[in-house]
Amino acid sequence: MTELRLEGLAYEDRLRPVDLTVRPGETVGLIGPNGSGKTTLLRCVYGTLAPTAGRALLDGDDLCALGPKARARRVATVPQDTGTDFELTVRELVALGRSPHKRFWEGDTAPDRAHADAALARVGLTGFADRPYPTLSGGERQRALVARALVQDPALLVLDEPTNHLDIRHQLDVLALVRTLGTTNLLALHDLNLAGAYCDRIYVLERGRVVTGGTPAEVLTPALLDAVYGVAAEVVPHPGTGTPTVVYLHGPAGGQQASTM
Repeated sequence: MTELRLEGLAYEDRLRPVDLTVRPGETVGLIGPNGSGKTTLLRCVYGTLAPTAGRALLDGDDLCALGPKARARRVATVPQDTGTDFELTVRELVALGRSPHKRFWEGDTAPDRAHADAALARVGLTGFADRPYPTLSGGERQRALVARALVQDPALLVLDEPTNHLDIRHQLDVLALVRTLGTTNLLALHDLNLAGAYCDRIYVLERGRVVTGGTPAEVLTPALLDAVYGVAAEVVPHPGTGTPTVVYLHGPAGGQQASTM
């Protein structure tokens, strides 16, 4: 199985030297306020930004030294803010994930289409295969992009806010799916309770720096939430799973109310 190791990875003044490891088969989350460097870090890993210092090593191979096609055979990504102007059906879009495994001029084969259909079934979009991609809702588009990543058969899956635009059920479904893939997973999340429930370990970024890392129980503490997010919160075990659940404290002066939102 695949291990990702970042050694002093940096990008201009947006990402200070970062050292972290995603062990084989782990799901590791990046959390932190907006502008903390999560997306910049992920882009350096999957190749849309070239680090200005340091290395991203996948099983010892420097990802920056790999060509785009070689990288895409090993790393799949679900980015955020993807445009919606693909003039393709959903099945055609998903089948593009097979491109790194084919010659440039090769069209889709029957196995490619079967692979795409299987991925669409896994994300609950079987009935949307022949729909034009631009007609999908935001959540449906997000699930289609997850399916496209799945058909790449990646060793490392990188996801930037994969639950954006999804309703609660599909947030849970997508993250549960990621956990079952057998891939090594690195993802950025805003929802701390989802990070606590679905990540093996979490790294916290603030102003381009990693400030701490560890298991969700080690990282998600009232002191950390106050220091990094500036919020008052309690952290309690989930009644069913025991995973840490953040309860935010808010309300008018002189009184506080609790919320897990």
